[in-house]
Amino acid sequence: HHLVALRFPSLYKHRTAQMACSDSNRRVLSIQSHVVSGYVGNKAAVFPLQLLEFEVDIINSVQFSNHTGYPNGWEGDVLDGDRLLKLVDGLDRNGLLSGADAESGRIGHVLTGYIGTESFLRAVVVVVKKLKDLNSKCRFVCDPVLGDRGKFYVPKELVEIYRNEVLPLADVITPNQFEVEQLTGISIHNIKDAQSACDILHGLGVPLVLITSVVFGEGDDGKEENKLITPSNSIGMFASRDGAAVEQYLLYTPKFEGQFTGTGDLCASLFLGLTARGDETTRDALEKLAGTMHAIVKRTSQCAKVGSEEGDTAEKANVVFSREMKLVQSQNDILHPPRLFRAQRVD
Repeated sequence: HHLVALRFPSLYKHRTAQMACSDSNRRVLSIQSHVVSGYVGNKAAVFPLQLLEFEVDIINSVQFSNHTGYPNGWEGDVLDGDRLLKLVDGLDRNGLLSGADAESGRIGHVLTGYIGTESFLRAVVVVVKKLKDLNSKCRFVCDPVLGDRGKFYVPKELVEIYRNEVLPLADVITPNQFEVEQLTGISIHNIKDAQSACDILHGLGVPLVLITSVVFGEGDDGKEENKLITPSNSIGMFASRDGAAVEQYLLYTPKFEGQFTGTGDLCASLFLGLTARGDETTRDALEKLAGTMHAIVKRTSQCAKVGSEEGDTAEKANVVFSREMKLVQSQNDILHPPRLFRAQRVD
């Protein structure tokens, strides 16, 4: 963009003016949590999308002082489903979902992350249906946050609602391994399990599935093609796109020690941006996503303090704070994703 602006300033101005005035594909409604300090939910998702030239309309499902991993708790408020619908109604009454002169809806993408209650999840379903009615090209990018490492973060009752009501509306989903297993009923031990799980998700109506973190052990039947064992100190990302033929890619990245909160929210946001135009191949989107995520987590890891469960809460809080993602410092990696890893096609 900068090169175009220098060599052809009038062309660049015309192009950006067009984008600013008319392109609903560059507008996102992001319904996620918000923290005053730190980077989870909308704080992790909005900044990268704005860097990538998306307009983002923001609804904060909660407003907390900090994320829930801090030792001394948090303060804040939770938005319920009725208040979400009232906010959307206010947008609608003022022509902010579809203006009087608009041929279709103004919103090109809906992005959702952690949702903690049944009522709020069902309200999100209402909102997504409304936006898709206004704009048939509106994409729903859903991170179906349920839990991780065998532990639920939300009531188990939400699994059925996601499976029966949410996923049939979704164009893209970005679950982790645990969430895929809950949504499909398949325990993932090898690549064939991952493929079978994605087949079920495609069957529910989801065209593009990104399993954001997966670890494979040996194939149950010992066949070489079922193994693809995850290298030690690595984690896998698996993308599956449905179409005339299913297209699937697997990519491994190094794993960093420690827990970095908000990476899933960031991952879904970046994947929305990388796949928005529809002209990015699945392989390219996956490789760019992995490169940016690796660069951000690596930078964060280099700044993170090492701490133990012992000691006072002030020291623990300091350790947690040091692990907040270094998003602002990673602008270049968001704008220019480093191609560090190669995705392999899986048949």
